[in-house]
Amino acid sequence: MTSVSPPTESRRAHPAGVGVAVPTGGINVRIVATGLLLFMAAVFVTAKYYQDVHPAVGFVRAFAEAAMVGGLADWFAVTALFRHPMGLPIPHTAIVPRNKNRIGDTLARFLLTNFLLPRLIARKMQTVDVAGAVGKFLSQPAEGGGRLRLGASRIIADGLGALDQQRLGGMVKSAIADRLRELDVAPLLGQALQAALAEGRHQPLLDAMVKWGSKTLDLNEHLIHQMVHDNSGAIVRFTGLDESISNRIVAGLSKLLSEMAVDETHPIRIRVEEGLAKLALDLQHDPEMQEKVARVRDELLDNPAVKRWLDGLWEQGRGALLRAARDPETMLAGRIGELVTQFGAMLGEDQAIKRTLNRYARRAVVGAVDSYGETALKLVSDTIRGWDAKTITDRLENAVGDDLQYIRINGTLVGGLVGVLIHTIDIWI
Repeated sequence: MTSVSPPTESRRAHPAGVGVAVPTGGINVRIVATGLLLFMAAVFVTAKYYQDVHPAVGFVRAFAEAAMVGGLADWFAVTALFRHPMGLPIPHTAIVPRNKNRIGDTLARFLLTNFLLPRLIARKMQTVDVAGAVGKFLSQPAEGGGRLRLGASRIIADGLGALDQQRLGGMVKSAIADRLRELDVAPLLGQALQAALAEGRHQPLLDAMVKWGSKTLDLNEHLIHQMVHDNSGAIVRFTGLDESISNRIVAGLSKLLSEMAVDETHPIRIRVEEGLAKLALDLQHDPEMQEKVARVRDELLDNPAVKRWLDGLWEQGRGALLRAARDPETMLAGRIGELVTQFGAMLGEDQAIKRTLNRYARRAVVGAVDSYGETALKLVSDTIRGWDAKTITDRLENAVGDDLQYIRINGTLVGGLVGVLIHTIDIWI
């Protein structure tokens, strides 16, 4: 006895998200199965009418009669899985809708006990080279990195566009300000000043200060003359000694600044350097000095001008990032692209880093399955419980596809062959 096998099928996306089997020939198999059953009924009636014409007609009648029985039996069985046949509340029919909650729970438990076991996931992850795949993708992206560039730019641009600008900006600026407040500035300044003194980088600064002092003295000689004049007695002013004193003061200061400008070992410069060295040590080790610097830091961060500067900094950074993200050709160009490529090559070549990353990925996946496996499967169970009877019936029928109708067709043909066999045995006996 033979049975009809379904033709090659293609899968298409069902609106509900379930794959629906569709015969490539576009044949409605349900109509074919029903039509075959009706055809067998017509053959049976015709054969019964002409059964006395020839003995062979009896075989035709037996085939059609048994085919109807087989086809009806399989129709009943297939229909009873999903609904009540002909709408009659026959016991043990509409099996799937009546047991949808149990089916959901059983399916979730089946997935948990057979697939989402941490030891099975860990064993499978042993063969997965996550680091190698990531490294290959980053170092040798297809078509010159088009896929990576397009994907990265689209994700970043869509993400920035979707986030609330004011809220995101506030979060970023608040995060920057908080990090700056947590930063211990004084030791950093002290170390930087100490390094500058050790390498002589402070000398140009002292030279500039001396030059500035000389220019300031030249521009304000009249103030010194006026001060000496105002603080001199009447006799000194009468004799003109105030003018001589002020000239000597100006000349002395000018000479002092000139000597400091050409002599890096000048005593005053040495004293300034000693003061700077002490300041560097205090910044690194004196709690009182560090507290003063911290207060200055906090006052600066609370200053409206600094807040406006942070606002402008955020807007400039966000605008630049959006412009780069919307241009895939520049997203990974230049130094950023080189770094990404180098990182990908390193992942592919450095075995130690590869083992570390793969181990981390394996532990992360296994940990996620162990922690959230029950939650994920409860989602499956609760989703199926939330479906109504028609939804779960339609989705399961669509998932099985036309194979259900081929059961009816095969049942009709097999039943007919069995009927011919029984009729043959009956004649022989």
